[in-house]
Amino acid sequence: GSAFPINWGAGAAIVAGAAVAGWRLYRGRRPRAVLFGLAGVVVAAGIALVTGRASDFFLVQIVSNVGSALAWAISVVVRWPLLGVVVGGLLGQRTRWRRDPDLLRGYQRASWAWVAQYVLRLSVFLPLWAADQVVLLGVARTVLSPVLVGLSVLVSWPLLRTALPADHPGIRHPR
Repeated sequence: GSAFPINWGAGAAIVAGAAVAGWRLYRGRRPRAVLFGLAGVVVAAGIALVTGRASDFFLVQIVSNVGSALAWAISVVVRWPLLGVVVGGLLGQRTRWRRDPDLLRGYQRASWAWVAQYVLRLSVFLPLWAADQVVLLGVARTVLSPVLVGLSVLVSWPLLRTALPADHPGIRHPR
């Protein structure tokens, strides 16, 4: 195929991204987050244009998933599990949860669910990317990502809970 369809596809992605960005700004979303999202689309489209492979539009997401899987795994190994960082931050605990060995162990266990979802994404995205399956990549990204995030949220609590003894006061009250 010629570069013509890639040009149209890249242009359509940027126009759609700009429309979504405009809608998100209109709905009161933070401008920085909206602009980063749009920048991601522009970079992804630029990569596809430069390489001449439409499937390379998904390289940014693939690399991002590799980085995320590594970051979550490393966070567990160095005993700063990212789930604890996120939840502790949301609960206003800062890092108090780290001094509770049961909570630390629980956040480590539950963080592996997040590593697994990134690895699972890659196990789907990489073969599709290698086979230049642009449409299937788009479908997989649209369907798989929210499902895997939802599953990670659902399994995080039971995984965390298994590390807490029966008398533990819970995640809101680190010991």
